[in-house]
Amino acid sequence: MHNSVRKTKAPSAPRSKTCSNTTADNPTSHSSGLLHHPEYRQKYEANLKRDLPHIPTPLAPLDRGVAADFWVFAKAGARLADLHVNYESQPEYDKLQFIQNPDVPLDWRVEKMKLSRDKTQIVYNNFLTLDGIPLKVFDYRLGTRSALEWIVDQYRVKTDKRSGIVNDPNRAEDPQYIVWLIGKVITVSLETVEIVENLPALETQ
Repeated sequence: MHNSVRKTKAPSAPRSKTCSNTTADNPTSHSSGLLHHPEYRQKYEANLKRDLPHIPTPLAPLDRGVAADFWVFAKAGARLADLHVNYESQPEYDKLQFIQNPDVPLDWRVEKMKLSRDKTQIVYNNFLTLDGIPLKVFDYRLGTRSALEWIVDQYRVKTDKRSGIVNDPNRAEDPQYIVWLIGKVITVSLETVEIVENLPALETQ
């Protein structure tokens, strides 16, 4: 069932503003890696709310005159940029379990998804529940909530009170694409967390 998902472009999920052609030999990659560092984000939290990021000068120069950790941050930043910009090209998380309600006809349509209290399941609709969500997913946050929580909240049918316009994320030509998107967002979130957790200690001057 899950393997039959046809790949199509997902609607406007949140994207990184980092250039998609960022590579590890580009200074932008170093900046991207540094901006994801939890120590940096905590230390400059107040500044980042009112000003543009300031990138500190790296320490521990090598014979090339660059920091020993520069390339570690650059490589991490390049991979993070690829993950976040090209999230649609990432593999789907393959450990989700699809729990189908046998009393409800096959249905891929979303009205409003919700997370279980322990956040290990997404109640997709009356027919389908997605089980086996790793809690590490929620460590990758977009502002005040995780990327997966953003998907769960935004991918629902909404009616604008003023205009009466209905915002419907479902696609008749590809009814399973929201399930596909959830699997990819889980993959992106897990790898992002792993990369960030393995960044070296922040040493600047």
